[in-house]
Amino acid sequence: MALRDSLDRFEQFATDVILERRFGKRAMLLRWMLYLLSWVFRGIAQMRLFLYRHRIFNARQLGVMVVSVGNLTVGGTGKTPVVERIARELQDRGRRVAILSRGYKSKKLPLIRRLRRRWFGKFKPRIVHDGRKLLLDSAWAGDEPFMLARSLGNVLVIVDRDRGRAGRHVIREFNADILILDDGMQYQDIQHRVDICLIDSQAPFGNEYLLPRGTLREPPGNLHRASYILITKAIPGQSGALIQRIRRYNRTAEIIESAHGPRYLQNLYDPADRKPLEWLSGKYAGAISGIARPESFESALQKLGANLVITSRFADHHRFRDEELCEFIARAVRRDLDCIVTTEKDAVRFPQSIAGIEKIEVPIYYLRVEIEIISGHEAWNGLIERLSGASRMVIPDRVLV
Repeated sequence: MALRDSLDRFEQFATDVILERRFGKRAMLLRWMLYLLSWVFRGIAQMRLFLYRHRIFNARQLGVMVVSVGNLTVGGTGKTPVVERIARELQDRGRRVAILSRGYKSKKLPLIRRLRRRWFGKFKPRIVHDGRKLLLDSAWAGDEPFMLARSLGNVLVIVDRDRGRAGRHVIREFNADILILDDGMQYQDIQHRVDICLIDSQAPFGNEYLLPRGTLREPPGNLHRASYILITKAIPGQSGALIQRIRRYNRTAEIIESAHGPRYLQNLYDPADRKPLEWLSGKYAGAISGIARPESFESALQKLGANLVITSRFADHHRFRDEELCEFIARAVRRDLDCIVTTEKDAVRFPQSIAGIEKIEVPIYYLRVEIEIISGHEAWNGLIERLSGASRMVIPDRVLV
């Protein structure tokens, strides 16, 4: 437990250094080290793309429509609601959709069992949702796959690092005819027929540095690979300068503007307790989160009229422990707060019950968020039509096996 706490503290410190929130000698030294490493990262990333582009490495064809939803930066673009909306619209049009994810920060089986399963037994990815029921929790599925599976209800959600093999599995076993690669822009092992790149209007290219000094996974110039560019968290009429910069890198992609709109508040421990957004206005609230950009979440609560009295921020993908929640709830009780609010992504990492608390004195809600298209409706509808009308390709068996 002490090791985990130390790693969490270092991760938070490193994040603050990268985002220019920490200063001093230690921060400056780490910043320079990360800057040098970012040039090594750039070289590796560009070389890898070169090898795939010139077919020295061959991307696999799976015989169905493969659409990638990804971004150039690490975290914070609001990708999960976009994947959810695309999957739901395609499913509503009669397509058999499967979402493929790597299951970032999900639990791993012991090494020997993983090797035995992969090389000496029949390959089987982790099936989070089989189209009928939810089969894994967030610890084994990963935050985003579990959240997608729970929200969609009838869409295949599969987790495996080798998404090529996982894709073949769901095509063969579940007759999937459209694959959505969640966070797939950098995943070149499968041929993408459509690349959707998300850009956060509030921090389009992070701090302009590549990993690990910044949050960019690849240089902005690589935006030329995108078929569609979705600007997220956009404010109507304020994306002109960003669109001009995007056009320097990609002159042909359709550009769509979207906003992540809150819909309602859902009690974590009482399914019957759902509040409209207006309920939050004037309430004294506490905010607790473990996401890449907590300030965006906290700002959204304040725009809804909440008086944020206390906040607690943890590292991205932090799995909350009973004692951490007990401490925060105790603070909320002392300050006589009306509620505690977290994000939907964080809610899946809360324990099903909090040890040491028989009755939660301050209700805990998560904020349900969905995307809405605010500009480029025609392009969005064209994208869905293109995907839903795609026919299955004929690929030689030797490629699919």
